[in-house]
Amino acid sequence: MTAGTAGVAGAPRGSAGAGAPAVDDEAGLQSWQTDRSRAPIATKIVVAGGFGVGKTTFVGSVSEITPLQTEAVMTQASEGTDDLSATPHKTTTTVAMDFGRITLDSDLVLYLFGTPGQQRFWFMWDDLVRGAIGAVVMADTRRLDDCFPALDYFESCGLPYIVAVNHFEGTAAYAVEHVREALTVPPHVPVVIMDARRRITVVESLLALVAHALEATPE
Repeated sequence: MTAGTAGVAGAPRGSAGAGAPAVDDEAGLQSWQTDRSRAPIATKIVVAGGFGVGKTTFVGSVSEITPLQTEAVMTQASEGTDDLSATPHKTTTTVAMDFGRITLDSDLVLYLFGTPGQQRFWFMWDDLVRGAIGAVVMADTRRLDDCFPALDYFESCGLPYIVAVNHFEGTAAYAVEHVREALTVPPHVPVVIMDARRRITVVESLLALVAHALEATPE
């Protein structure tokens, strides 16, 4: 799938019959859709983290298109490999990627790529990360060590990232400073507390990442 192939809404060319009034193809479009000097900037964001941390929910909560999900039913092959203690009701897992899109502003469109969480799928990360401006590393305070591989990966490749702590129901709430210390996240890296099921907190996380990425790579 090519992220930039989304069609532009409007009447299909040639749909009007002979002698019919001329159709204004730009009627109903927003100003940034008709002003070629203000074409929206499309950017790629990676959503990473450990198994069952909420990446698929994160992408699905904000995507303005039906998200592409590559979920497969978990089988005996994952026994002894995937820790289900924190997510006992989880029956499926991402085996390739999640994909969604959100328009944050009239001139900024984000394409979201969720990575698979299990170690056996890490070989896909290089392809998923290529061309991204930044990453959201999701964390679960019950198993913070699950996000260490993602933190190490983005630190090593130099991609700007933020840490988004997904607060699950029934879990203890921790201050940002405590999470930062536990993960040894550098002071310049934003750490946010959010709920992947709530659209507004996901949007706030994405805004924090975009701002951080612009500061890290102003050009």
